[in-house]
Amino acid sequence: MEDIIELKESDYESVSLLSQFAFQYELSEDELIKKKKEMARHRIWGWMVEGDLAAKLHLIPLSCYILGNTYKMGGISAVGTWPEYRRQGMVKKLLKHALTEMKKEGQTISFLHPFSIPFYRKYGWEMAFHSNKYTIPMKKLKKDWDGKGYLRRNPLDLDTLHSVYTRYAKQFTGMLTRDRKWWEQRVFKDRWHTAVAYDEAGSAEGYLLYMVKENVLHVHEMVDCTLNARKLLFQFISDHDSMAEEVRITLPDNDHIRLLINDPSFQHKVEPNFMARIVDVLAFLEKYPLQKCYLTQPLLLHVVDDFLPENNGTYHFNSIGDHIKITYEAYDDISVKGLHCNIQQLTIMMLGYKRPSDLFNAGLLKGEYEDIKKLEKIIPFQQTLLTDSF
Repeated sequence: MEDIIELKESDYESVSLLSQFAFQYELSEDELIKKKKEMARHRIWGWMVEGDLAAKLHLIPLSCYILGNTYKMGGISAVGTWPEYRRQGMVKKLLKHALTEMKKEGQTISFLHPFSIPFYRKYGWEMAFHSNKYTIPMKKLKKDWDGKGYLRRNPLDLDTLHSVYTRYAKQFTGMLTRDRKWWEQRVFKDRWHTAVAYDEAGSAEGYLLYMVKENVLHVHEMVDCTLNARKLLFQFISDHDSMAEEVRITLPDNDHIRLLINDPSFQHKVEPNFMARIVDVLAFLEKYPLQKCYLTQPLLLHVVDDFLPENNGTYHFNSIGDHIKITYEAYDDISVKGLHCNIQQLTIMMLGYKRPSDLFNAGLLKGEYEDIKKLEKIIPFQQTLLTDSF
C-alpha cells in the first residue's frame, strides 16, 4: 500500500537517514540532535510504501517581505527519494500535496533551492533570486572609507542584530522574517564572528557575520542600513589586511561596490539561487500593494498554471478611484484580448525579479504593448534578495 502521511518525531531517524544518503553528508551525534530540533518546526510529508519511507519533502512555514509587507511563505526543503523508488512520480505527488497544504494555511507563495532548475520549472517554480559572489583582493579595499561612528566586535545581542536585520530586510523583496529560533538554529549554526556598526549617536545601523580562514576573510552576511554603516564595515574588513589576502562576499544586485573602489577589476560570479512560485494567485494579488493609478479600461491578465489549474483564469485589474481592485473569472478561450502569461512569469513579475517589459521583449508575456505599459505602471519595483538558505 502506498500513501502520503505527515511524519512525526518518531520518524526523524528515518528522515535523517534519507537526507544524509540523498545529499551525501554524515551527521555526528551532536549534529543529529541539532538537526532534529530544526525538524520540529518543519511539516515533513513522507511517501510510504508498505510502511517504509520511500520519499519525503519538508515544508517549512516561513514568512517573507514583499514590498515591505509580510507574506506567509511555504519553504520547500530536503526533498529526497531512495534510489529504488525514483522515477515513479513520488516527488511530483509530494509537491502537489505540499502546495495544497500551503493554500490551506494561507501561504500564498513558495520558495525552494533547486537541485535541478528544469525539474521544478515543470511544476510552476521559476528563478527569482541569484547570488552575486565577489572575490576582492584585500589591497583593493585598503583606503580611508571615512565612516562616522564606531564598530564593536562580537556583541552577542540578538535583539540588536534582529532590529538591524529587519530594517534592512524590508528594503528588499524576498528576505525572510526571522524569529529567535531561526537566528539560533540557522544563522548561527556555524561559528561566525560578529561586528556591529554604530553611528555617532550610538545607534546600530549595520553588522557583519564573518570568519577568517586560510588567508581569506569570508563574509557570511553583511547588512548595512545606511551608506555610513557600509563605510564602517568595509573599513573593518580592510583592516584585516595582515591576516587575509582576499575577501569573499555576496552582495545584492543593486550594490555599488565597483564604484567605491579605485581599481574595480576583481572576480564577480553570478549564480542561480532560489526559485519561487505563487501558490494562490487571487489571494496573493488581493494583498499585493499595487501602485495607485487610474485605468480608463480594465486590464485583463490571463494566467495559465498547469500544475495548479485552480489558478487558471482571467484576473481583472479595475480602477476604483486611484486604487486598483482585482477580480477573477474562469476562462476557456485563450484568444481573449488582454495579457497572457504562465504562473512562472507572473511570479517573477510580481516579485520584481523581471519587469513586464523584460518578459514582453523575451516573448514570454503576450499581448498589446499598450497593456504592457499599463502593467509596468501599476507593479512597483523593489530589488529581490534572499540571504538565508534552507
